[in-house]
Amino acid sequence: MRLTPADFEILGVLRDGRNLATNIAAEIDKSRKYINRRMGYLLDYELVTKVGPVEDTGLYEITDRGRLAYEHRERYHDEDIDFDDFLDELADQS
Repeated sequence: MRLTPADFEILGVLRDGRNLATNIAAEIDKSRKYINRRMGYLLDYELVTKVGPVEDTGLYEITDRGRLAYEHRERYHDEDIDFDDFLDELADQS
């Protein structure tokens, strides 16, 4: 799992509730194109999910796994931890 500082900013925005990619881009001062690329990555790692009711609306929300990633973001750079496995362990404890 390769997360960027902006990925944690995105997760932080989504902690406040569902949001559109356009709004997230404006809030963290990134382009919509950049946010869309990162959202694909965050979706792959199940940190965010797309919500409807219409498919491909660009409306996202954070998952429980995403909340854990955000809450423990300081551990991401710990060389002794595989962050993906760390999140799995935390999720199993919940």
